Amino acid sequence: MELRHLRYFVAAAEMENVSQAALKLHVSQPGVSRQIHDLEDEIGFQLFERSAKSLKLTRAGKTFLDESRAVLQRAEEAVKAARAVAGGVEGEIHVGYAPSPTARILPLALRDFQARFPHVRVRLHDLSTEEMLTALRGEKLHVALMVRPTRAMLTMIKGLQFEELARDAICLAVPPDHHLARRRTVTLAQAARESLIALSRNDYPEAHECLTAAFSDVGLKPRIVEEHDSITSIIAAVESGAGVALAAQSLACLAGPRLRLLPLTPAPAPLVIGAAFRKEGLPAAARDFIAAARSVAAGA
Repeated sequence: MELRHLRYFVAAAEMENVSQAALKLHVSQPGVSRQIHDLEDEIGFQLFERSAKSLKLTRAGKTFLDESRAVLQRAEEAVKAARAVAGGVEGEIHVGYAPSPTARILPLALRDFQARFPHVRVRLHDLSTEEMLTALRGEKLHVALMVRPTRAMLTMIKGLQFEELARDAICLAVPPDHHLARRRTVTLAQAARESLIALSRNDYPEAHECLTAAFSDVGLKPRIVEEHDSITSIIAAVESGAGVALAAQSLACLAGPRLRLLPLTPAPAPLVIGAAFRKEGLPAAARDFIAAARSVAAGA
């Protein structure tokens, strides 16, 4: 018994007609009939009740059909698995990410990558910028999806590369009942008069650099009243009325109706989101993951 016997049998059973099965398989009708007869001779029982115009599965044929489909499916999976090994695309990769800035890219990139490489396990790690860079340096991460680190941070790790994927506008995040919430836009001067909530300077130095640059461009200084170590804490603090925050537009993916994101004028320089990685020794699967993120970002 060979796989082609099972393929011909399954096609004939599904079409209930040898001629139609032959058309589906792109082979001759006599060839299909001969293979099915050979299969029945091999297994020792009839698979079909035959009439002049159609085929009908016997009880044994119905059982054999289910098992034949399972065998063919398993054979296809074996080929895919072996092809992945031959191409070096298997195993596990570790990907760090910043939840808010990558909210528009990561889920779609992950879906696209897993559809193409189902035998590669992607381990996700929600980390601060500092933690991601440390993990890249220690080779505990293969790729980090993050806001572009400061130039000083990039030079700390030999061979580290950063590839820009997308840019995200900076907005003012306020609770829905805030006195500015109904405005279409907010000036940086108005934002500077508010109590600002920011990410921790130690863990997210690039966020503070962005915040300072946004206000210094118009000769203002932000009044930071609280620092938090995660974006979920920022959302909760702003929602509670403790202050407002400068945040990327993609924060809307996480905050939903809990916050309002208002465009700023003049518009600060956008956040640059991308992939950081060490090119030397980068696994093929990690390169493919970056390619998936690149493709998603290009179509966003």
